[in-house]
Amino acid sequence: MARRSHLSQCKVTSCNSADRRGDYPENVAEEQGTQGSSATEGLSPLARTSLEFETQPWAATPAQTRTPQRKSWARRLAEWLALGLAGLWLLAALSLVALRWIDPPTTAVHMERRVQSWINGKPYRERYEFVPLNQISLDFQHAVIAAEDARFYQHHGFDWQAIEIAAEGDMDGKRIRGGSTITQQLVKNLFFGTGRSFLRKGAEFTLVPVAEFVLGKRRILELYLNVVEWGPGIYGAEAASRAYYATPARNIGRDQGARLAAILPLPLKRRPNRMDHYSEIILERMREMGW
Repeated sequence: MARRSHLSQCKVTSCNSADRRGDYPENVAEEQGTQGSSATEGLSPLARTSLEFETQPWAATPAQTRTPQRKSWARRLAEWLALGLAGLWLLAALSLVALRWIDPPTTAVHMERRVQSWINGKPYRERYEFVPLNQISLDFQHAVIAAEDARFYQHHGFDWQAIEIAAEGDMDGKRIRGGSTITQQLVKNLFFGTGRSFLRKGAEFTLVPVAEFVLGKRRILELYLNVVEWGPGIYGAEAASRAYYATPARNIGRDQGARLAAILPLPLKRRPNRMDHYSEIILERMREMGW
């Protein structure tokens, strides 16, 4: 009987304690805090502070705080890069509009060759004289078109047939000429130099229609014949005619024009007097085209 009475008294005491305390979250948290404080007893103040900080639910690790900041900087960098590229593209497009009336004083290829000669410590002499299209003989014009872009007057900036032929030649290892049109080569010469990259190709792809639209075929041909590289420091038909044949471009005949056109794919290595075979091919193309 005494034992039963003692158990009943314990139950009553526990119930009263629970009623006074109430089963609320804050009381549970209070109890956990009491247990936590007892767990930190015996630790040094520095270790106790570190343990309490790490157990807080709001405490973020350094890696967690740095990740959003890194993402923010990466996004800002990407945005500034995109804006910069868009600005450069717009500047190139506006330059094409201006080139409808203004002759270019220089090009990206001209500047590239000058920098290369300076880096290599070699002397550099630039010969560049811009002349109107009517000051370049028709035979010379026809030879360049036959050699570089036979469908120049038929396409609108891209010759997909020539691109397909060039791709097949790459696979067969028998490529004769590239698939780039005169308009594509003009855009590359003016703005991008001789380097190759997917970024350059992408920008060129978007600028070629602009050039076709704002310049027209006659002005494109005139610009190309005057800025294209024809040898070390030799740019344009007039400078090439005087350098290789000591005569102005208006006096160049069929054979001379074909030989000059033959060196355009590799102007730093080829010379007109060595282009017997390729010049014959160009002359045959001219005859097929009715020139």
